[in-house]
Amino acid sequence: MAHPLLALMQQAFHFRLSLVMAGLVGASSAAVAHPHVFVTAKAEVMFEAGAIAGVQNHWTFDEYYSAMAIDGLDTNKDGIYSREELAELAKVNMDGLKEFAYFTYAKLGETALTFGAPQEPWLEHANGVLTLHFKLPLAKRLEPKAVGFNFAVYDESFFIAFDFAKGSAVTLTGAPAGCTVAVGAVEPSGDEKTLAGAMSQSLGGGAMGARAVSSATVTCAKT
Repeated sequence: MAHPLLALMQQAFHFRLSLVMAGLVGASSAAVAHPHVFVTAKAEVMFEAGAIAGVQNHWTFDEYYSAMAIDGLDTNKDGIYSREELAELAKVNMDGLKEFAYFTYAKLGETALTFGAPQEPWLEHANGVLTLHFKLPLAKRLEPKAVGFNFAVYDESFFIAFDFAKGSAVTLTGAPAGCTVAVGAVEPSGDEKTLAGAMSQSLGGGAMGARAVSSATVTCAKT
């Protein structure tokens, strides 16, 4: 049975590809978007030996998607979806997310940063919803004095809607004294607005303004 999130991601990817081939990306148009999966995101910026080492994501899916995703996975029929029962689903998710850069984008100032392969992915099911946990190590660690480290979690097609949780959505783990994190929102680019609108129209979505994306910026005091 094909996993529903993977199927949605594949549909989004092939639609994006068709837009690129048709020359639609970059055109000017009003944006409408209709997300098909809603994710409440939390994250930890990981420090190791005083350097920024990567990001750990915690994504909680909406109850409707969660119910669809776990269908048939309670193999021992005890009414509990254990980590072991969800292990294959976690693997399928991570395999599919690779094609989409794990929807996690990091920069140092305006320079894009690269993540390595994800680590320790696992799923938990509690209170009727699924949460996916995984670590994304930076390909090269950053010294805390590096200015302007920030990352965002979003789907540029707006097929999957990511929002940081209210309150302390992003925290620091192992950070030196004097480091702080600020969470905000960034407006999508013109190309992303066009892509969101075209995808929504193709899928029969209602008119909605293109969503701002959740972002976080880490600042460490210079010593």
